[in-house]
Amino acid sequence: MLGRMMHEALLVSGLIKHAARFHSDTAIVSVNTTGGVERSTWAEVERHARKLASALRKLGLTDGDRCATIAWNNRRHLEIYFGVSGGGMVCHTINPRLAPENLIYIVNDAADRVMFIDATFVPAVAKLRPHLKNLEHVVLMGPHDQAAADQIDGLLFFDELVASGDDDYTWPPLEETTPSSLCYTSGTTGHPKGVLYTHRSTVLHSLGGNTPDGMGLSARDIVLPVVPMFHVNAWGVPYIAAMQGASLVLPGPQLDGDSLARLIDAERVTIALGVPTIWMGLLASLRKGVGTAASMTRTIVGGSALPPSMIPAFRDEFGVELIHAWGMTETSPLGTLNHPKAKHADLSPAEMAKLRRVQGRPPFGVDLRIVDASGQILPNDGVTTGELQIKGHWIVDTYFGSETNPLTMDGWFDTGDIAVISPDGYMEIKDRSKDVIKSGGEWISSVELENIAIAHPAVANAAAVAARHPKWDERPIIIVVLASGQTLTEAEILAWYSDKVPSWQVPDRAIFVEALPLGGTGKVLKTKLRDDYGHILMD
Repeated sequence: MLGRMMHEALLVSGLIKHAARFHSDTAIVSVNTTGGVERSTWAEVERHARKLASALRKLGLTDGDRCATIAWNNRRHLEIYFGVSGGGMVCHTINPRLAPENLIYIVNDAADRVMFIDATFVPAVAKLRPHLKNLEHVVLMGPHDQAAADQIDGLLFFDELVASGDDDYTWPPLEETTPSSLCYTSGTTGHPKGVLYTHRSTVLHSLGGNTPDGMGLSARDIVLPVVPMFHVNAWGVPYIAAMQGASLVLPGPQLDGDSLARLIDAERVTIALGVPTIWMGLLASLRKGVGTAASMTRTIVGGSALPPSMIPAFRDEFGVELIHAWGMTETSPLGTLNHPKAKHADLSPAEMAKLRRVQGRPPFGVDLRIVDASGQILPNDGVTTGELQIKGHWIVDTYFGSETNPLTMDGWFDTGDIAVISPDGYMEIKDRSKDVIKSGGEWISSVELENIAIAHPAVANAAAVAARHPKWDERPIIIVVLASGQTLTEAEILAWYSDKVPSWQVPDRAIFVEALPLGGTGKVLKTKLRDDYGHILMD
């Protein structure tokens, strides 16, 4: 034997052990569901997580058992992340904004034995409980609460459960391919599908996603994950923050612009992460003087396309860099982030702005390609449009409980996105395949139409959808939300497009609404808009 290197399994428990040992006094700030702010540390989070793992074993849970959470971003949720997965069980985060029938399906499909809930969701879970056939224990994330106990028979309490765990419990030596967490995607047709992450995929995602050209979190950062912990593991931020020893600020249920602006200033947040609708609200609050965001240097924006007009607004008015990212539940979720290369240093402001508005490059561990309808690989020339496919170390192989292979014959996952890839590897989403507007056989990007509308100073938000048309099959219409105190006519917003897209791509109608319907992850529900307005050109 010539020699060899040590081998240790890549485990979620390794991340929290590292945080507790080398960043023990780093602050974990948590906005409580019932109000107020509490402060903890990585050492305290790790101790509670170990005791929770011990307590769950005493309840009879075994390796691989699923433990659901219906909860906001807070300290107890963080302890569940590490305690459940580190103890060999599976942390199953559930989106509380889903319809009751979807919640019932997901809990039963996952065969959850334990469910952790925040106080907000006690009434809803009390109604759902009779339909959850495998659920044995419901745990309220807090101290003893008799009013809640009166609503759910046998209710347990998180603080009491943790106190019952053993102080000397040690993390078990698991295989790194052991399942660690489970998320269900809302981006599929039919029933939601579960994506089961492993310890290995999670740790590799943390390593690959946190390079300087990735999230770039460090022990110097104070991180505000506005992206919910019930949405794709908060984009992996809890794991990355533990790995780096970064301070976390967990915002609880109050995600409006005013609340976030005050929290950012109070806790001196340096980086935040969330979907575009969150940053639209924050921008409006900052502009009206609610906070300054003086400590914040950057935000990472994903979940849906970032309106390009937001980039200079945050940069020029508040000194905050917006970094575009893309991913899916099936990709853990990180697929790309947008950082320039050295050769881009001399780009003009206009050229740099064009570069920064796309979704970016994949980190090591991820590969991308585009294909045509027959599966033929298309060139990465920055012009050719095709169906986006992905593969890598933290990409789904098979869905939870499914025997159907979702991959292509040569092992790639079809994302359902339409994209272009440049010779430098920068990927730009042109549209979701289900949202692209097909007018007279030609494609129109709904994302481009939305970005143009949102760039109008009187517009707060907008969504473009296809409406049925007697001649062209489909034509675009734009649904517009005006900024506070602004007025705009249909003719004025349609004229705004005149020099920005070819005339045949200009929407046929503009419809003004008070608000756009949003799904559980903050994305616009275009299916609802198509149902409501898809007939408007036929009447």
